[in-house]
Amino acid sequence: MLFHAVAAATPPPPVHTGGILPLVGGTAGLLTVAVLGIALLLFLIIKVRLQPFVALLAVSIAVGLGAGLSVTELFGTVQKSAAVSVIESGMGGILGHVAIIIGLGTMLGAILEVSGGAEVLSGRLLRLFGEKRAPLAMGLTGLIFGIPVFFDVGIFVLAPIVYAAAKRSGKSILLYCMPLLAGLSMTHAFLPPHPGPVAAAGLFHVSLGWVILMGALVGIPAVLAAWGYAAWIGKRIFVEVPQDMVEAAEEAKAAVAAEQEASGVTPREEPVSLGAVLAIIGTPLILILAATFSSIALDPSTLRSVLEFFGNPFVALTIALVLAYLLLGIRRGWSRKSLETVSTSSLKPVGNILLVVGAGGIFGAVLKASGIADALAGTFHSVGLPVILLAWLISVVLRVAQGSATVAIVTTAGIVVPLVEGSGYSQAHLALIIMAISAGSIFASHVNDGGFWMVAKYFGITERDTLKSWTVLETVLSVAGFVVAALLSLVI
Repeated sequence: MLFHAVAAATPPPPVHTGGILPLVGGTAGLLTVAVLGIALLLFLIIKVRLQPFVALLAVSIAVGLGAGLSVTELFGTVQKSAAVSVIESGMGGILGHVAIIIGLGTMLGAILEVSGGAEVLSGRLLRLFGEKRAPLAMGLTGLIFGIPVFFDVGIFVLAPIVYAAAKRSGKSILLYCMPLLAGLSMTHAFLPPHPGPVAAAGLFHVSLGWVILMGALVGIPAVLAAWGYAAWIGKRIFVEVPQDMVEAAEEAKAAVAAEQEASGVTPREEPVSLGAVLAIIGTPLILILAATFSSIALDPSTLRSVLEFFGNPFVALTIALVLAYLLLGIRRGWSRKSLETVSTSSLKPVGNILLVVGAGGIFGAVLKASGIADALAGTFHSVGLPVILLAWLISVVLRVAQGSATVAIVTTAGIVVPLVEGSGYSQAHLALIIMAISAGSIFASHVNDGGFWMVAKYFGITERDTLKSWTVLETVLSVAGFVVAALLSLVI
């Protein structure tokens, strides 16, 4: 069962003698290096304000040398030799899997954003549910549109719709923005192609189909709990629609339209088809899930090979992107140059994400190569904590301490992956551990998290009320997600 503690049969840590500054040998020395390394990482990010990629890379090197890895083991040699660089293998091993998925997913989200897919989706849901259930419509909009779109982009695109709904009703804007934010946050934490779950899947070597399935099973009950809290707090704290942000949103929309026109992007004239939006979002999910289950339910055959081909994440996302190009772009009069411009510009913020994920891969590789991972496995086994609880707690501590969900996920994964290697856990069990890590990475968003200030700014909420609403909402989403993952681990 996934709730079992770390297996007892952990080999003794290897001994390295080539490090520049090796600390005390043995398990105690390796654990000391691990603790000092994590403390140094938090210090560099929180106090020094060092860029997370640089901080992770520096800490990985320091931990490797402190644990006794040689310079050759860490960096390889200038001349070609049989020596394998831990840094290069750690970086390349994770980015080879993650970079393509994140890149394709980002371009897909950009086409949906610029084409007006969010307005069509939210408009249809608002008409379907009516004014009385508008908060539910906003929550579903965030849940569906959040699958291919980054959290911050989702806020930027959907905030004007929240302003309009709150203004029409005269009720607190919290009643409308909190369900929306819960939907965006859930998809960002639990579902591919978002960087966190994709990076964790790569580090654990888990099929994205299992991550999607467990993400839905864990995320949907969690977001329902968060919506319940959103409805409760929205009736107790009144926040007016921020008029300055309404005006700023209108100016930003006009600026974006002007920029698109200057870049050759055809402005939206005919409405986007809701069916096209849902088909584009759902296609890669269905293809990946079909491939996952075909490997379980079908014997090797031509049909299984076909399903596995089209369900490969690279192929599935490429198909979805081509559909978006055709249905939302070319069919509506966009030029090929317009599509290229939108796609290229969407990739600019991805570089930082990929570097942080790659540095997390390096950190995990260093822990494994130095023997620290084995020392941690033995120590955590003696404590007796279930792996899934341990994963969530480590992620929570890292999240609360430094604020970045991505850093919390990749750092936690680097610590936890060695604990489950050789344990015999199934893909489904490992996917649930990923869900626990993802849940921990969104716990208690507060003043050291950029998302906290984005929510406060866009919706005109004071810092005190943001703590009461957004911070607690994220905590409910995190705890509920972990509880569901833990319960599923008992029965799957």
